[in-house]
Amino acid sequence: MNGGNQSGVSDFLLLGISESPEEQQILFWIFLSMYLVTVMGNMLIILAISFDSHLHTPMYLFLANLSFTDLFFVTNMIPKTLVNLQSQNKAISYAGCLIQLYFLICLVTLDNLILATMAYDRYVAICCPLRYITAMSPGLCILLLTLCWALSVLYGLFLTLLMTKVTFCGPRRIQYIFCEMYVLLRHTCSNTQVIHTVQITTGCFIFFTLLGIMVMSFVWIVRAILQIPSASSKYKAFSTCGSHLAVVSLFYGTLGMVYLQPLKTHSMKDSVATVMYAVVTPMMNPFVYSLRNKDMHGALGRLLLGKAFQRLTG
Repeated sequence: MNGGNQSGVSDFLLLGISESPEEQQILFWIFLSMYLVTVMGNMLIILAISFDSHLHTPMYLFLANLSFTDLFFVTNMIPKTLVNLQSQNKAISYAGCLIQLYFLICLVTLDNLILATMAYDRYVAICCPLRYITAMSPGLCILLLTLCWALSVLYGLFLTLLMTKVTFCGPRRIQYIFCEMYVLLRHTCSNTQVIHTVQITTGCFIFFTLLGIMVMSFVWIVRAILQIPSASSKYKAFSTCGSHLAVVSLFYGTLGMVYLQPLKTHSMKDSVATVMYAVVTPMMNPFVYSLRNKDMHGALGRLLLGKAFQRLTG
């Protein structure tokens, strides 16, 4: 079997976090509950922003894209995980595994890029409020989002194509809930040094570049807020950025725990961190962004009341 043709590779087995039937039943209901909450929360965010003209601003345009990304992200993994938890057949085909890996890489990268874009948007809004309308014009916002999507698609395709060049051998039992690049590299009998070096180099470049943009944006934002004389204005500015900072901290903290380490040290303890960034963060984002946001509260109220009124009058 050569590295360039993997058509003969047998299915992988996604064993998940536990092989105990009792624990699998508990995990099934936990993952199902989290998935339903994630889908409902992110769908409400997208619908509220789409149907409320008050939220047709750059910040909410980026938030809608983040919610869509999170929705797609969990749907790429959780339905298959739920099937595996309820079934004796935990197999996933080679092609299915690569497709899942592609969307994982693509969507994680897209999450990073959108979070950085949102940080820049908040920087312009707070530090240069008089130039905000012209600096964050609709054309520029569309351009930024197009670049985010294009770069994510290309990066996901690049790393996935690299994975097609390796040969898998030995037991293909993956102690994970989805096909993840680090785990797959441990099941190859090819020399993975080049692929791992490329992955860690490009990953660190993207990770630290975007994190640097966000950190610098938040530093300038804090400096600008501290110069505001009004206490109420300071509170409003801090609350606007606080939710974004919370999401960034949770996402980057768990992402760094999983990927910023040597391949040989990657072990089962990383499953918890993986579940955090892959499942918990997308579930929490709608609550974090809407919890203290009066505009979002109003939009969600109008959306839900409008649906209820339609049912009553229909």
